[in-house]
Amino acid sequence: MAKVMIVDDAAFMRMVIKDILKKNGHEVVAECVDGLDAVQKYPQFKPDLVFMDIVMPNMEGTDALKKIMQMDPSARVVMCSSIGQQSVVTDALKSGALDFIVKPFDAAKVLEVIGKVM
Repeated sequence: MAKVMIVDDAAFMRMVIKDILKKNGHEVVAECVDGLDAVQKYPQFKPDLVFMDIVMPNMEGTDALKKIMQMDPSARVVMCSSIGQQSVVTDALKSGALDFIVKPFDAAKVLEVIGKVM
């Protein structure tokens, strides 16, 4: 199963996705409160997969995605946001994200995306 890093400024959202992952045999190796935190922790934890929120303080998810992809071009990042704007999704995918999940999280969709990107 996957070692996952969750990046979201909302503790409740981290808890929801962490619960889905753990119930399905995945290991949450790190939780980050913003993009800056994610960029700093990524090399330390080397997760198999990152779930990254887009709108966060200090560093947006799309900026963190770009920095992580520079560090590790094979990084697997799935963007998560309640913003379903096509331009945001397209930008994230062009920057290296493998997929996009809209909040609130649906367990079946989360597991489907994991199956697809792993």
